[in-house]
Amino acid sequence: MLLNGKTIENKNFDEERTLYGSRELVLRNCSFDGLADGESALKESESLIISNCFFNLRYPLWHDDNVEIYEAEMTEKCRAALWYSKNVKINNSKLHGIKAVRECKNISIKDCDINSPEFGWNCEALDMQDSSAAGEYFMMNSRKLRFENVKLNGKYSFQYIENARFDNCEFNTKDAFWHGKDIIVKNSVINGEYLAWYSEGLTLINCKISGTQPFCYCKDLKLINCELNNADLCFERSEVEAEITTHVISIKNPLSGTVKLPSVGEVIMDIDNAKGKVITY
Repeated sequence: MLLNGKTIENKNFDEERTLYGSRELVLRNCSFDGLADGESALKESESLIISNCFFNLRYPLWHDDNVEIYEAEMTEKCRAALWYSKNVKINNSKLHGIKAVRECKNISIKDCDINSPEFGWNCEALDMQDSSAAGEYFMMNSRKLRFENVKLNGKYSFQYIENARFDNCEFNTKDAFWHGKDIIVKNSVINGEYLAWYSEGLTLINCKISGTQPFCYCKDLKLINCELNNADLCFERSEVEAEITTHVISIKNPLSGTVKLPSVGEVIMDIDNAKGKVITY
């Protein structure tokens, strides 16, 4: 169905592929819900403006291009809402279905409430601002990420990501940043266990970090003016340059570099190739 330049308001759709292949379509105050239980309502569409719409059916926005979404609600039943789409803007919306965004490119998300396990996998060029998120395995294997003022609650976040920048964020998550590459985190709070193992090129600036056994097996790790709270067995087998402003419980076997901090409870150096230095001031 091609609806070039058409506006649809106050309608309900529940059939399979009900607006498939639409072009230059504006949808206002519409709902995708009903007994027909149809999937893929707007698949293969282009140049859509979606405002104040309700999505309660599966896979509505696959393989779409140039989509603007405002004040939408996507429920738990709206599984896998956006896959293989590009050039998408999502503002002031609720994304509450599992796997809400996957394999997408050039995505802007602002003022959104996200509750979506396995969100954001294999995406490229995704910006997120002023939003909250919950869900496991958040943003796995994605590239070119820019986050500002985002709060996240979930496990196993940001694994295998590359080229990412985070500013003024709060992450409550264990196993974050595993195997990540080229990441900068500034002015942020990170609470969780086993942070950033196997990462490469991770830099944290003016951050508050807490949790057991952070930053092990890292390459090119930098901490600048950071707090490390309730942290023990830090930096095991890592290449690290760190300036820490708080007491640390214990540091274990940094391979190389220097860790500077006001005090440390214990420094464990029990392997031959652990050459890192720990300096208190």
